[in-house]
Amino acid sequence: MKRFKRFLCAAGLLGLILWGSPAMAGVVVVAHANMHKLDLPTLQRIYTGKVIEVAGVSVAPVNLRAGQALRQRFLADYLQQTDDAYVAYWTVRRYVGKGVPPRELPTVADVISYVQNTPGAVAYLDEADVPASMNVVLRK
Repeated sequence: MKRFKRFLCAAGLLGLILWGSPAMAGVVVVAHANMHKLDLPTLQRIYTGKVIEVAGVSVAPVNLRAGQALRQRFLADYLQQTDDAYVAYWTVRRYVGKGVPPRELPTVADVISYVQNTPGAVAYLDEADVPASMNVVLRK
């Protein structure tokens, strides 16, 4: 009987821990206030350097630094690429003179500030980190 009570207590505690832990929010694409909604193909072309202007606005995409979990989730969810494949893509593209990769910033706070203050800026954030005033242009 004592073992059963311990088991129930442990199971209850585990349930509370799992129930109380926040689920990982989705990745959303945000942009400066002057940008309109984007579709997935346009976003993919922006982040691969094939589109530099949308509706007359020069785009300024921004990434978190390589290896960060949010960047990896964005690349997997929206570009269907790994971080290594994306870096390799831009290495070749830059070598043959076909553009430069998006600017890289170290923190989410830097990304938010950049997007809010840079016309044409496009970035990605964890949905839980998006300020209420931020312009969400694509949600998957």
